Amino acid sequence: MAAGSTPAIRALTQAKVSHRVHAYKHDPRADSYGTEAVDALGAELGVAAEQIFKTLVIELATGSLAVAVLPVPNTLSLKAAAAALGAPKAGMADKIRAERTTGYVLGGISPLGQRKPLPTVIDDSALRWDRMLCSAGRRGLEIELAPADLIRLTTAVTAPVTSA
Repeated sequence: MAAGSTPAIRALTQAKVSHRVHAYKHDPRADSYGTEAVDALGAELGVAAEQIFKTLVIELATGSLAVAVLPVPNTLSLKAAAAALGAPKAGMADKIRAERTTGYVLGGISPLGQRKPLPTVIDDSALRWDRMLCSAGRRGLEIELAPADLIRLTTAVTAPVTSA
């Protein structure tokens, strides 16, 4: 699959958003997809681990799915994510349902170009950076873009959604 062929990259190209695509060799034995991206790209690109974001699919108390985007080293506060999205509580989404709804496989779920766009919350720490990285829609592929562009294209809310 060509790097430019993911729905996430096509969404950025169609919106004429400045971005860069970074590929690395995905190890199928990796325990953490996010940590793998940090290890592969952090030093090479000169970015902090907190500048590389993971995309987690959560299920709100209403039964609907949503997306939380947060720095790889941090842990998601489900309570904070739910509150930011106007729900009383949330839990992690079922893997199969997350993959079917987004059109991406676990470890390659992008906040962009989802089969069914989901409500999104992005950790407000993203606003500290000029550029951030997130999944490009395939394991071993990351997109570098301005946080404001990701927020705009996903119609995301920003809030502190990591555990202290």
